[in-house]
Amino acid sequence: MRDPQPTPAGAGTPDETGAAPVSRRSLLAYAVSAPVLTVAAGFGTNLAVPSTAEAALPLTPPDTVDFYDIGDSLVQTALPTMPLVKLQVGTDGRALLDLPRLESGQGIATACAMMAAEELDLPLDRVDVTLADARPELVFNQISGGSAAVRCFHAALPLMAAAARARLLAAASIQLGVPVSTLRVEAGVVIAADGRQVAYGALTALAATLALPVGVQTKDPSQYKVIGTPAPRLDARDIVTGRKKFAMDLDVPGAKPTMLRMPSQIRGRVVSVNNLQTVRGMPGVIDIVVIPAGGSIVPNPPGVAVMAETFGQAWAAANALDITWGDGPMKGQSDATIQATLKKSIVPMALPPLGAITVEGEFEFRAAAHAPLEVETAIADVRPGSCEIWAGMQTPIIALQSIALDLGLPQSAVKAHVITTGGSFGRRLFWDPVQVAVQVSKATGRPCKLMYHRTDDLRQTRVRPPQFHKIRATLLLGQVTAFEQRVAAVRLDARHGFGEIGTAAAGALPTVVQQTVGNLGYEEFFFKTMVASPYNFGVGTKVLTPVPLDMPTVSFRSVHIQPARSTEEIIVDEIARRLGRDPLAFRLASLRLPRARAVLQAVANAGQWGKAMPAGFAQGIAVHQESRSFTACLVEIDARDPRNAKVTRATVAIDVGKPLNPSGIRAQVEGGLADAITLVLNAGLTIQDGLPLESSYTNYRVTKMRDFPKALQIIVMPANGEPIGGMGEVGLSAASGAIANAWARATGLKPRKFPLNAPPVFTPVPPGRLPDPVFV
Repeated sequence: MRDPQPTPAGAGTPDETGAAPVSRRSLLAYAVSAPVLTVAAGFGTNLAVPSTAEAALPLTPPDTVDFYDIGDSLVQTALPTMPLVKLQVGTDGRALLDLPRLESGQGIATACAMMAAEELDLPLDRVDVTLADARPELVFNQISGGSAAVRCFHAALPLMAAAARARLLAAASIQLGVPVSTLRVEAGVVIAADGRQVAYGALTALAATLALPVGVQTKDPSQYKVIGTPAPRLDARDIVTGRKKFAMDLDVPGAKPTMLRMPSQIRGRVVSVNNLQTVRGMPGVIDIVVIPAGGSIVPNPPGVAVMAETFGQAWAAANALDITWGDGPMKGQSDATIQATLKKSIVPMALPPLGAITVEGEFEFRAAAHAPLEVETAIADVRPGSCEIWAGMQTPIIALQSIALDLGLPQSAVKAHVITTGGSFGRRLFWDPVQVAVQVSKATGRPCKLMYHRTDDLRQTRVRPPQFHKIRATLLLGQVTAFEQRVAAVRLDARHGFGEIGTAAAGALPTVVQQTVGNLGYEEFFFKTMVASPYNFGVGTKVLTPVPLDMPTVSFRSVHIQPARSTEEIIVDEIARRLGRDPLAFRLASLRLPRARAVLQAVANAGQWGKAMPAGFAQGIAVHQESRSFTACLVEIDARDPRNAKVTRATVAIDVGKPLNPSGIRAQVEGGLADAITLVLNAGLTIQDGLPLESSYTNYRVTKMRDFPKALQIIVMPANGEPIGGMGEVGLSAASGAIANAWARATGLKPRKFPLNAPPVFTPVPPGRLPDPVFV
C-alpha cells in the first residue's frame, strides 16, 4: 500500500509589510506603443531566509530548500525577459495582460489580474487576461510549473501597473494643467481637486509618449482594495455557462476530427495495418495515418490515426482497424517487477550506532495518471512553408521549436497558440498530442483536430513515475539523532528543460541513451530544490536513485515531494508512538520553523485534535513546507472497513506569506485534498505486461463528490511579511500524510502500499483497442 504525503508547514504572526519604493534600477525596462500604453518590468529576487528554531539536534546539514528552491530558479531565469511581457491600457480604459503562462484551472490569470487592478486603481472586471502565444524571445519565461507563476509575476506586475498608472497621471497632469500630487484615481478615472475628471482611455495616447516618472512606488499593503479580498475566477461564469472555449471546443476552419489507436504496450510499435483499404471505405473516413518515428527532443507517440468527418466516425473506424502491434520496451513488466527493480536500486544505509532504536518503513507507490477532465487534444495546420498549432501547453516555446525542427521549418514559420485547458497537473509540460496532430496534418494535407480517447489518455500518456521509498529514523536517549530517506523511482522525463531549446537539448542528447547526463541533472536538481523536511531530526540524508526504465513519465503536481513527505509524516507518527508521545506534541517540539508550528497549531485547535472517536474512526495530522509556503492538515476518517476507507472531515491551514486571492487559495487547497484522497486511498495504475489496465474514471478512481468530505474548514493565514509563496502543488503533501496517519490510527495497520483501499473490480478493455462507441 502506498504512502500518504505531508503538507507544507508553517504560518507566521499576522502583520503587514510596508511598500518599498521601486528604484529606477529595479525597473528593467518599459516599452511604449500608441494608442495604448504598454509597460513591462523586471525585478530582483529576495531569497527566503529561514527562521532559527531551537532544538537539541538541529537538522544537519541544513536543507537546500531553506536557501534556494525550484521557484527561485524559475523566478531568476524569467527575470531577463520580463521587459518583454506587456501590460496594456487601451483607449477603452480597460487593462490587458498578455500572460505567458498556461491557465489550466489553477487561477493564475485571476491572481495576476488582481495585482494589475490593484496598482492601476481599476475594478477587477476591467482587467482582461489573455494567454500569450509561444514567444521564443521570452526564452525561459514561458514555462508553467513548479508552483511559481504567481511568485514570478508578483514583483513584476505591481511594478508594471504602478508604472502605467504613473504615466497616466502624468498625462492627466498635462491635460488638466494641475500638479500630479493633486490628482487621485477612482475606478480608472483621474479626478482633480476641482472635480474635473478624465478617464484612462482618453489619456493613453498621450501617456504612451511620456517617459517613466522618477520614483515610481507600489502601494503600501494598508491601501489594498483588491489584493487580499476573495475574488471569483475571471472566467467562472463563462465556464459554468459553457461559453468558455477549451482546446477540444475550438472550431478551427477545416480542421477534421481525428482519433488515435495506440499500441498494446507502452511505447509499442505498429508492425502493420492489415485492413487499411476496408477501413478507408467506412462512412466519413478521410484518411488513415501511421504515426512515423522521429521527434527532435522526445519521440513521437506511436499509433494509427484516423481522420474523419465526425469524431464518432473516426472512433468507429479506429476501432475497426486490424493492427499487428510490436512489443514495447516495457514488455513483460508489471507492478511487481517494477517495484522489485526499484527496491534493488535503493542505496544502502549506514549501520545505526550501538544501542540505538530504529523506526523503519518501506513504501511502494504505483504509477499515477494525471487524468485531467480534458483528454490530450491538439489542432495542427501544416502547410508548405508554415505550421499553426492550437493546444494547452505548459512549455509552448520548446513545443514550437521542436516542431519547427521536425518539419524543417524556421521557427518564425511556426505559430503556437496556448489555449486554456481543462486540467494539466504537469502532464502538458510535454507536447505529445501536438506531435501527433502535426504528423497527421502533414501526411493528409489537411488541418487536424486530434482528441485522444479516455482509454489511451489513461494508458498511454505520461505518468507520475512508480516509486519505492525506504526510511529509517535513529533514536537515542529519546531523541531522533538521524533521519535517512532513500528513494528509487523510474526516471523522470525532464527533457522539457526550462521550456526552450537549449535546456531541452541538454536534457535530451544523446537520444540513444535512456537516462542522459542532462536529464539526470535536472531530476536531481528538482529533487534537491523541492523536497524539504520541516523537522529537526539530527543528521538528515535524502538520496534519489532514478532507474532508467523506458516509461513515458512527467512531473505530477509535487512529483517526488508528495511521496517523500507523506512517507516522512507516516514515520513521524510511528516515532511518536515508539516514544510514547502524542503525534501533535511531538511535531510541535520537533519542527524547525515558527510558521510550520503556527499552521499545525491552527488545525489542531480548529479540528479539535485528540477528541474521542468511535471504533474504526480516527484523526490524523501532518505538516508540510514547500515553495516558500507552509500548510498543515487534520483529517477524520471512517475506516471501519480498512479497504473502503473514507475521509469524513478535514481542516487545513495554509500560509503563503502574502495571500493575494483567498478564494483562489481555498480552491487550490480543495484540489490538493482531492488529489491526496485519490493517491492515498483510491487510485494507482495497475501495470500488466507493459500496459496499465485502467481505462476510465470508473476504474481509475479519481476523487468524486462522494469521496470528498462534507465537512471542510480551510484557514488562510493572514499576511505575515514573508515573501509570497507558491500554491499549486502545496496542498497535497500534508493532506496525504494526515489521511495515511488517520487510517493507521483507525485500523492499527501500517500504511505501506498505496492506494490503501481495495481496487475496483472491472473487465479491462483489451490491449491496443478502444471500447466500442455507443450511440444514443
